[in-house]
Amino acid sequence: MITFEHVGKRYGGRFEAIADLNFSIERGEMVFLTGHSGAGKSSVLKLLTCLERPSRGRVLVAGRDLASLSAGQVPFYRRQIGVVFQDHQLLFDRSVFDNVALPLLIQGVPPLDAARRVRAALDKVGLLHRERALPIELSGGEQQRVGIARAVVNKPALLLADEPTGNLDPQLSADIMRLFEDFNRIGTTVLLASHDLALIARLRHRILRLREGRLIADEEAA
Repeated sequence: MITFEHVGKRYGGRFEAIADLNFSIERGEMVFLTGHSGAGKSSVLKLLTCLERPSRGRVLVAGRDLASLSAGQVPFYRRQIGVVFQDHQLLFDRSVFDNVALPLLIQGVPPLDAARRVRAALDKVGLLHRERALPIELSGGEQQRVGIARAVVNKPALLLADEPTGNLDPQLSADIMRLFEDFNRIGTTVLLASHDLALIARLRHRILRLREGRLIADEEAA
C-alpha cells in the first residue's frame, strides 16, 4: 500500500528532514511511526499527502509514484485517503454534521447519500447524538472523534494520523486508538505518527522508529 524507496527530503537546500528512508506497509496493516521531535514523522505524512515532494527517491501509494501526480490530480488523490490532525482542524461555525459532511459536499455526493454516510460515520465514533452541536460545545476527545469521522466518511483505503492523541489524557488516548483499530479490522490501512511510547507498546502493532530522518528500527507486532 505504501512504499518509500531511498527517499530524502531537504528543506532550504540545507536541512535534511529525511535521509535515505526505505520501508513498505502492506494493505490492511496498522503501523506506528515514532521518534523524537524533529525525527521526520510529520515530513513522512506530508509526503504521503502531497503537501511536500521528495528531494530524491520515490514515494508510492497503491503502486503509484506520487511524483507522477500533476497539480490537478492531487486533490482527487487526497479524496481517497483520510487524514486526522492533532489540532482537529474543525470549522467552529458549522455543526458536527456539517464538518463531517464537508468532504462529501466537495465531491458532489447527493445530499441524501451524504447524510446517510455522515450519520454512519458519527455512529461509529459514538457521536451521532451530537450531530447538531457546534465543535466549541464538545470536549477535546469528542472534537478528535469528529475529526476521525470526517476522515473516514469517504471510506478511504488509507488512513493517516499525525499525533492524534497528543492533547488527550491517557484514557481518552486509549479510546481513540481503539477507534483506529476498529477501522483497521475492516481492512483500512492505518499509519499513525505518535510519540506516546507507552500507549504504542500496549497496542502491539508494527513500529517504525525514526531518528534524524533515518529509519533506525522496524519492529514487528509482538
